[in-house]
Amino acid sequence: MSFTMFVTWVLLGVLGGVLAGLVAKHGGHGLKTDIILGLVGSIGLSWIFRAVGIFPSAGIVAMAFVASIGAAVAIAAQRKLRPTEQPGESAGTVWRWGLGAALGAAVVWMTLLPSVQPVATAASVVEDKTYVVTPAAMKVKAGIVTGELTNLKVTERVEQGTGRVVSPAKLTASLLLKNSSTSQTVRLVTGKIQYIDTAGQPIKLEDMRTEPLLKFTSYGGGDRLDPGQDATQSVDVDFPAEALKAKKLKEIRLELAYIPSPYHEETVNFVVSIERQ
Repeated sequence: MSFTMFVTWVLLGVLGGVLAGLVAKHGGHGLKTDIILGLVGSIGLSWIFRAVGIFPSAGIVAMAFVASIGAAVAIAAQRKLRPTEQPGESAGTVWRWGLGAALGAAVVWMTLLPSVQPVATAASVVEDKTYVVTPAAMKVKAGIVTGELTNLKVTERVEQGTGRVVSPAKLTASLLLKNSSTSQTVRLVTGKIQYIDTAGQPIKLEDMRTEPLLKFTSYGGGDRLDPGQDATQSVDVDFPAEALKAKKLKEIRLELAYIPSPYHEETVNFVVSIERQ
């Protein structure tokens, strides 16, 4: 049973009590008694129908009809079994009709409410808000590993109009790394990006956001760069909201960790002979 249906039972019980003094003026015990009888009959008969399982899937309109019958039966039974000898109320007829009309309108609204389709609301528009990083490229050098970060930009997804942040800011770029050695192989371990403020201190990410680390798994030979070899990969890491404030971010640092090892290139000579068939 829904809350709307129960409220409809109550309204119909009160409506029956109000209208009882107008329809059956003689034999009643007053407005208060009529309303109580209407509530008992409306809620009681409706509850019995629901409990016994009669029309278990009946909608609110059908149950409103049952509630109306219950209220009418209870009031009619009182008029028949225990009528009063007092004359019917002559005063307050206009007031009763006004209240009855208001209750009737409320009942109609409650019973028709579930069938009214909600008005479709316009879906919110989400757009990418891009911040310019100056300069948009920077050189990278860590021992024998050199390279460059290019196409640096910060993007966050916001709701158009309200400016509400849907997806927190991300730093994206393209990273080119090269092994400048002629005799060492490099196994790339990790890369850590740091955001430094104007005071030279790292700017921390908000709680529950991922530390901006790079994993070198998209290179042609896994995470290995042989002498003179270079490779490119995309960078897509979290960017702190604090760094978006004007003049808050001073620089972006990239710390590389790698393991060098001697690179051996050997020549194998073997003797072959060719015989004419």
